Amino acid sequence: MKKTLLLSSLLLSGLLANTINVTGTVVSDNKKYIGARYMGYVKEVYVNIGDKVKREDDLFKMDSAEFDILKEQINLGLEQAEILTDVYRSKLDEIRRNKALLARNKDSVMNFEDMNENLSITAEHTQSMLKAMQAIVKNAAQKAKEISVISHYLEVKAPSDGIIVQKNLHVGDMVMPGFPVMVLVDLDHLEIEAQISENDLLKVNEGDSVKFEIPSIHYKGRGRIKSIVPSANPMTHTFTIRITFKRDHKKIYPGMYTKIQIEYTPSYAQQ
Repeated sequence: MKKTLLLSSLLLSGLLANTINVTGTVVSDNKKYIGARYMGYVKEVYVNIGDKVKREDDLFKMDSAEFDILKEQINLGLEQAEILTDVYRSKLDEIRRNKALLARNKDSVMNFEDMNENLSITAEHTQSMLKAMQAIVKNAAQKAKEISVISHYLEVKAPSDGIIVQKNLHVGDMVMPGFPVMVLVDLDHLEIEAQISENDLLKVNEGDSVKFEIPSIHYKGRGRIKSIVPSANPMTHTFTIRITFKRDHKKIYPGMYTKIQIEYTPSYAQQ
């Protein structure tokens, strides 16, 4: 009787749950490709492959000689425009005072109308020059602000905490905008990426719990299927799944090999 119950229990458990065994790789869900916004030569490199960095840490610096010259020229133009603005403003104030003085003594001044008209014409011309210089000052100030921002971008900083896993630049190298020269991965947002057969697609669902193992560090844990990428590989007819887990072991890094067990119920998978 006991043997019969044990056999029935084993058969029932076999019907209730089966396991899909796949392999996967630890990946970072927050990988950043770092490059420069402007073309230039590398002046300093502060990190190497494998270095851990914090957000806003310096990664590399580009030569700023040309930008320094341009910045100096813009600042000089801005200073000259501001001086001329003050000159025209003072001149306009002087003309207005002369007109007021002339108006008070118009009865005793010969050729009052001619003098008043000349002052009005001079005032109008000075006002136009003042407005023009104010526009030049505004434009120069905007350019000075832009070059200051550009100069800031010449010092490239880490966009987040992480570890440098790739570095393709050295001092003296020419950096082109749009081409990544470093790769930074965030170790706080790791996931497991694996491939499942098209035939097993009905057996797994988002949210399913899985068991996994990282043999190299003798680590076993549990995770949950975050997503099933809805595009099959036409060569292998497999689908990509992403598994989230809690990183509670400091030696877990992107690129590690994993073994994954996904339990499923046959009756549910056939629905």
